[in-house]
Amino acid sequence: MYDCRITVMRKTFYKDLAAKYENPIEHACDMEIGKVFVSKNGARPEGFCESAWYSLRPFVEELAKGGGNFYDGWMKDPKSAMISCNDGFRPVSFYVEAITE
Repeated sequence: MYDCRITVMRKTFYKDLAAKYENPIEHACDMEIGKVFVSKNGARPEGFCESAWYSLRPFVEELAKGGGNFYDGWMKDPKSAMISCNDGFRPVSFYVEAITE
């Protein structure tokens, strides 16, 4: 099993969609650009957003098992994936990579 590095690459917020459809909430997301998490043996890292984990988990688990090459060559590095969480108002993009060294 490999560990996987998960790096927060981008955060977006669609103010127009939130204003029209979202109930006001005080605290929605703790992710910060550049923040790095390490998944040990395909497990959710401590402090990692549980909702985002559901989007990333299949990719992290596959990379941890030594797999990769998702969608027949989608990524330049076949031992990586760029995945966004499924928050429609403030999606966060994560770069997931197997730590093979």
